Amino acid sequence: MIPRRARRGFLDGSAVLTCSFWIITTCVVIAVASAVLAIWQFTGTDALWRTVATCAVIAAGTGVFAWVNVLFGEWRQ
Repeated sequence: MIPRRARRGFLDGSAVLTCSFWIITTCVVIAVASAVLAIWQFTGTDALWRTVATCAVIAAGTGVFAWVNVLFGEWRQ
């Protein structure tokens, strides 16, 4: 009989962490690019803060999803 390995997350933990990493990294790159454009006055400060706030919400939501995935996997083995 093959022993079951312990699950680490409701969904596949490595896939969730990989996806979360790339989403958060993309949000950081977009926010930095938007800030640089605002500094050089290619965009207005209103667009800057909307972009940064949107990226922060998406990144936070992704991070929370990855955290909750690990929590729900603890009891389900």
